[in-house]
Amino acid sequence: MPVSLVTGGAGFMGAHVVKELLAMGHTVVALDDLSGGFADQVDPRATFVQGSINDHDLVERLFAEHRFDQVYHLAAYAAEGLSHFIRRFNYQNNLIGSINLINASVRHEVKCFVFTSSIAVYGALKPPMREDMVPKPEDPYGVAKLAVEMDLYAAHHMFGLNYVIFRPHNVYGEYQNLGDRYRNVVGIFMNQLMQGQPLTVFGDGNQQRAFTYVGDIAPLIARSAMTPEAYGEVFNVGADTPYTVNELATLVMEAMGMKGELRHLEARNEVVFAFSDHSKAARVFGAQRETTLAEGLARMTPWAKAVGARKSGTFDHIEIERNLPPSWRQQA
Repeated sequence: MPVSLVTGGAGFMGAHVVKELLAMGHTVVALDDLSGGFADQVDPRATFVQGSINDHDLVERLFAEHRFDQVYHLAAYAAEGLSHFIRRFNYQNNLIGSINLINASVRHEVKCFVFTSSIAVYGALKPPMREDMVPKPEDPYGVAKLAVEMDLYAAHHMFGLNYVIFRPHNVYGEYQNLGDRYRNVVGIFMNQLMQGQPLTVFGDGNQQRAFTYVGDIAPLIARSAMTPEAYGEVFNVGADTPYTVNELATLVMEAMGMKGELRHLEARNEVVFAFSDHSKAARVFGAQRETTLAEGLARMTPWAKAVGARKSGTFDHIEIERNLPPSWRQQA
């Protein structure tokens, strides 16, 4: 029976991957510091460990104790826009923490390291983004993700560590942290509606994203470590159909059965059009289902209403306030 580590296992995507691995017969250890996840989201059949990937001693102890066959690294602070203003925090959590895991994986001869990178590595390249494009990230979050990708490449060539890299984009669904005001616009909109607040949109709302239902990609991530054809490769994964943020707001209100007004804020410095090509993943893993945005929102809505509105906390350690969006500065 394979033994797998899932970092960020109490978080949004991680909790889904944990369930998929358990269904496949894996023994699973879920590691999470609960900075964005919730312990009750971890399937009770998994072993939950509260702790950080930045804790080198803890990471080493877990690898020595459990002898992991596979590592699924999903832990990250994935706030692209905010990463400009929390550079040290971003690199410590999204880069250095990842290196702790890669070092341990090499030392303990892990069979495959699966890493969830991000479409953010492409920056403002013309969509649809393809894996053969030269990445050009525009924010520190994307820089950190690309650096981990490059380190995995180096670790494979030096030590033989097998890896699979996924670049998901705009993932939404059950287990999203509805109280996170800096990322995951679907959850932000649902949370604002349940609190009777306006739906806040940066700029004119014509930014385009292909919103991806988590249930479409979690199974693919889970089985990738058992797919040797995927080793050493990078895959875009996600939905193919882009929507504007304004269109998303309308669909969220329809799914929730609640009306709200849009409040357009000052535009922030962000990529306007971001969606990717997924033909490579289809060639290796087979054709993947794509849940329509309306259907995915309909699935997420009962869960969101059951969880209820969550207070939107603020990030207390802003490192650079220059050019911080006013809506963040007021409460930062």
